[in-house]
Amino acid sequence: MAWTKAMPANPVVAVAGATGAVGTEFLQVLHDVDFPAAEVRALASARSAGKKLPFAGCGQVPAGELTVQEMTPEAFEGVDIALFSCGAEFSKEMREAVVAAGAVMIDNSSAFRMDEDVPLVVPEVNPGDVAWHNGVIANPNCSTIQMVVALKPLYDLSPIKRVVVSTYQAASGGGAPAMAELYDQTKDFLNGDELTVEVFQHRIAFNCIPHIDKFMDDASTKEEWKMVVETKKIMGDEGIKVAATCVRVPVLRCHAEAVYVEFEGDVSVEAARGAYAAAPGVVLMDDCDNCEYPMPGLLAGTDETYVGRLRRDDTVDHGLAFWVVADQIRKGAALNAVQIAELLIP
Repeated sequence: MAWTKAMPANPVVAVAGATGAVGTEFLQVLHDVDFPAAEVRALASARSAGKKLPFAGCGQVPAGELTVQEMTPEAFEGVDIALFSCGAEFSKEMREAVVAAGAVMIDNSSAFRMDEDVPLVVPEVNPGDVAWHNGVIANPNCSTIQMVVALKPLYDLSPIKRVVVSTYQAASGGGAPAMAELYDQTKDFLNGDELTVEVFQHRIAFNCIPHIDKFMDDASTKEEWKMVVETKKIMGDEGIKVAATCVRVPVLRCHAEAVYVEFEGDVSVEAARGAYAAAPGVVLMDDCDNCEYPMPGLLAGTDETYVGRLRRDDTVDHGLAFWVVADQIRKGAALNAVQIAELLIP
């Protein structure tokens, strides 16, 4: 049964996990889009309670500071939208309290993404799916988000049979501690000091790690599995075959992906360019004569999904290849969640 509570034009917004990398970005995005909030609450663990967070303001909330409150079930009373980025365990623990308070949880963790009663939404791809939520809407995995944003304009030209993707994922995907580890290891490496490995399985400085999340029984990783099953759910097509290899690289922000797509019918490079030119949230950055293509080191802090190196793939009958880059913390997490929240505003 779909949610029936009406959303006010100026909702009360709670940011759960406000002191983390994505939580901090939630606050920045709320300001950047001038989300029409009547109130913004910053929630985190008990040890962060009382901390002051700078907030540039949005809607009816003036610029200033937000005082972090402990995230308890009672903290969601009076909340309309709860933006969650504090891990699957806490999302599951707080779900009942959030929904009982009449709030819609938009969850950035993997807790509910594949639940049949929870829509998995990328606003440029399947905005209509928010209509059947029952109190929880899931934010997809970061690497999946940017890929499906790039796939949707092409899918509208011809159904997709198969996708092969290799990801080059930034340290930001592991949160603030992972970014700090990249900084610290790089400094130590250049100084000739011993490197400390804590967040990643191996050193990340000057290295690539083909291992994100845990390994599964078929020798793929959970990150790769997410890209397979989430793509099918978001695109609304269980027939799409997806093969993924996910790699962590020593980049601070922005994931990059090399994507090979096989279609049921012919899709020309020219038609794909036209589709991208008209697609919301997509920027075609593709001028090889002038060495113009998306690069993660130069696109941190941006909101769009950038596509380049667009070309035919002649290894299949109807194939295209491209390179796609997006900021993992913005479009891959906080921005996408806030865009979902915008869909809920009457």
